[in-house]
Amino acid sequence: MISGMLGYAFMQKALLAAVLVGALCSTVAFFVVLKKLSFLGVGIAHTAMGGIALGLVTGLNPFFCGTVFALFTALAVGDVSRRGRLGEDTVIGIFFAAGMAFGIALLSSRKGYYPEVFSLLFGNILAVTWEDLQLLAVVMTLVLLFTGIFFRELLAISFDEEAARAGGLPVIPLYMGLLTAMALTIMVSVKLVGIVLASALLVIPAATGYRLSKNYRGMFLLSLLTGIGGSAGGLVLSYFLNLPPGAAIVLFMALLFVISMLFRPRV
Repeated sequence: MISGMLGYAFMQKALLAAVLVGALCSTVAFFVVLKKLSFLGVGIAHTAMGGIALGLVTGLNPFFCGTVFALFTALAVGDVSRRGRLGEDTVIGIFFAAGMAFGIALLSSRKGYYPEVFSLLFGNILAVTWEDLQLLAVVMTLVLLFTGIFFRELLAISFDEEAARAGGLPVIPLYMGLLTAMALTIMVSVKLVGIVLASALLVIPAATGYRLSKNYRGMFLLSLLTGIGGSAGGLVLSYFLNLPPGAAIVLFMALLFVISMLFRPRV
């Protein structure tokens, strides 16, 4: 039955995209959950709506504009929260609302129908192209290089930022780098599950690993397995049950998390 699904070229590309995005998101999710940045992921994803709307009404590439907005939001939140002595959740709430409001205002001010909005909001992994996969591969390489090279340092600032600063680590550059990695990861995930659900991929895999593991090595491994298995499994589930792929992927991962709640830590 699986072989029948893979007989379609578009399903082959969709499955490859699901595996790559699952691996990328679960890696970044490891640090997102440890540093409690889940709400920031939601804020970045929804603020990108402003950039996407700007691209649609001006004729520019909406994905590129959304990425610029996402990067700006991530770095601005990091800078304002530190310079303005405001909590991250407060700053995120402001940018979240402003980005969405800007996008809605732009789209409503121009006449016309924008069918791209639906696919960007809710994802359309079945329409992934080889160019999308190439872009995903580039982003994945950059993010994994960053997290791989600075894994111990990122782990240190995730557990105890003050101790990391006292130990001489460049906390602010590392933090900004992590926010940049989050923004890029969220935007390449938009093709998979859309803006509405993209942030879920930065939480559920690592949350599942955290629930089942007693140490960070086990948590990272289980996060990776959940991200890849959940993305691929959700896509297969959507094919056989005729469900929207993005929603099926998130629901399948959520099911894995619920199952993890039934077990005590074992790793």
